[in-house]
Amino acid sequence: MASTFFRTKNVEQSIKDTEEPEHALKKSLSALDLTVFGVGVIIGTGIFVLTGTAAKNTAGPAVALSFVVAGVVCGLAALCYAEFASTVPVAGSAYTFSYASLGEFPAWIIGWDLVLELALGTAVVAVGWSGYIHSLLDNAGWQLPEYLSGRDGAHGFGFDILAAALVLALTAILVVGMKLSARVTTVVVAIKVAVVLVVIIAGAFFIHSGNYSPFIPPKEAVPAGGSLKAPLIQLMIGWAPSNFGVMGIFTAASVVFFAFIGFDVVATAAEETRNPQRDVPRGIMGSLIICTALYVAVAIVVTGMQKYSALSVDAPLADAFKATGHPWFAGLISFGAAVGLTTVCMILLLGQSRVFFAMSRDGLLPRFFSHTHPRFRTPYRPTILLGVVIAIVAGFTSLSELAELVNIGTLFAFIVVAISVVILRNTRPDLERSFRTPWVPALPIVSVLASLWLMLNLPAETWLRFAIWMVIGFAVYFLYGRTHSRLAEAERSPADAP
Repeated sequence: MASTFFRTKNVEQSIKDTEEPEHALKKSLSALDLTVFGVGVIIGTGIFVLTGTAAKNTAGPAVALSFVVAGVVCGLAALCYAEFASTVPVAGSAYTFSYASLGEFPAWIIGWDLVLELALGTAVVAVGWSGYIHSLLDNAGWQLPEYLSGRDGAHGFGFDILAAALVLALTAILVVGMKLSARVTTVVVAIKVAVVLVVIIAGAFFIHSGNYSPFIPPKEAVPAGGSLKAPLIQLMIGWAPSNFGVMGIFTAASVVFFAFIGFDVVATAAEETRNPQRDVPRGIMGSLIICTALYVAVAIVVTGMQKYSALSVDAPLADAFKATGHPWFAGLISFGAAVGLTTVCMILLLGQSRVFFAMSRDGLLPRFFSHTHPRFRTPYRPTILLGVVIAIVAGFTSLSELAELVNIGTLFAFIVVAISVVILRNTRPDLERSFRTPWVPALPIVSVLASLWLMLNLPAETWLRFAIWMVIGFAVYFLYGRTHSRLAEAERSPADAP
């Protein structure tokens, strides 16, 4: 049985499967398209919200350095993703990479993890988008009935029709084709980045140097906690993350890291890229560098406009402009946030459907979902199924506490990819690698440790929920995937081996 758990699908077979007519995806994306996708999914609520939370509670003005630290952690993982995505240009991202290096069961675990991460992330973002739209509508004097806004507190029931409508509309766009998705994303990302740049440039005129003093506020003691809401590392060894001080910069990095989630989705589009060996590494690294620069600039501006201790944790940029006597910027920022979340939602949904598609093509999920649309060459069946399910989930729940599952899932994927790079370098040194992760195995090891550190700073209850989801995944694998995978069928009938 152990041998079945770790049977691998070689790289050549993974690429060959993508050429089967009924499973083939249309190759239409360029390096620019991938970079736009990356920027589109990374810049979301993080740039508008997390800056205030981390600066006020943990790092002060030094939160700009926290963004740098988080960007470096993501950069380490990005270098590992770039090697795999250029070597194995197949839909599925970390799932496909681990299937080629670690084996079927580890691949199933990471695939199941990505299903949760991306589906839940889509729903959470859709609800956040709905909140910004409601804010804009309220400012304009228009209000939806409470039972259609998800805010029907009187009866404890409501359906967020805007969140559901967004998911369904984006599902339709993704079914029609990747090129249309890329064009829509390009337009929306251009608007979003323009708003961010306006905020940075305009805010620079209201910076007061005194607000940067002290740049690194004195360390404050964090009371010990024993509840499941405490960071796991605190429950394990009694060490509490620091508020302020030099260590506060690193603690804040575990908070603002969540603003970078999504760059790995670029790797899921490798199979639909015209020249994946060249363009995927460029798309991954390019989008990460651009977003890190924008995040650092926003952090410097907002902490210079308003004292860190007075920053809002809900809308720091909008409130900072209000404090300077320019409240109309709040409307502009809300508009930028709403526009930004549109692309985040679409690209997370895109990544989710591609992982599901790859797993069904391998037989680990029903193969009914592995057929592409005869005209659009998109995985329309999993896209429609997931779109409808996520729309319902987004309509009926806020998912506020479950959002952290997205973060632990992403970090777990980072660890798996870094380990996979080292393993595949040793088991398949002959593979052509158009992009090679530097300093292997040292860099992947550092990437694993950095990701694990951030995971340990997540609440214990997040780990508990993640463990429950994994147990459910184990059951699905043993009851279905283990015996229905293409590798299992090949073992039973060698003549029919893929």
